[in-house]
Amino acid sequence: MNRTRIVRWLRVLLPLVALVMLSTMFLLSRGSDSESRIPYAEVDAQAAARDGRIVGPEYMGVTDDGVQMSLRANSVTPDQAGEGGQASDLRLDWQRPDGVTADVTAPAGGAGDGVVQLTGGVVMSTSTGWQVRSSQLQAQTDRSIITADQGIEADAPFGTLRADRMRLAPQEDAGDDSPAILNFSGGVRLIYQP
Repeated sequence: MNRTRIVRWLRVLLPLVALVMLSTMFLLSRGSDSESRIPYAEVDAQAAARDGRIVGPEYMGVTDDGVQMSLRANSVTPDQAGEGGQASDLRLDWQRPDGVTADVTAPAGGAGDGVVQLTGGVVMSTSTGWQVRSSQLQAQTDRSIITADQGIEADAPFGTLRADRMRLAPQEDAGDDSPAILNFSGGVRLIYQP
């Protein structure tokens, strides 16, 4: 008889205790400090429509010699002729089949006639340890060639370098599957730091 009475009391008390615990957990829980936001919620849709601006465009492709390219921009404003446009905050990811990669960032640029033109303080970092800075850089979209013709500064694994021109491409006359060569020319100045 004593045991039956305990079981009856527990059948009433245990659900009440569970209910109190759940209520306490929900009532005393903290609210979220950060609001849930859609990643593209800060875009001014009216200004983008008025200017004809494209927000967050992305271009991907493979060149004839197997380089995988990915070009992203914050926004692109088409020119009046409709033959191109000006992009802002660009990032070019470039990967050759032999494993050499280049990550290029630039504040401005555009693409057309098979060339991606990056301008305004371009920074290129390669998987081989080079960091190249230039005011302008071009990457071809049909072959694995990146060039800079208006002066460069570079940090290499063994020092610093300045030159008038830079070219990252397969060795000439050796075929497209030859290794990538980083070639500097025109007033090259190297400061060797062992």
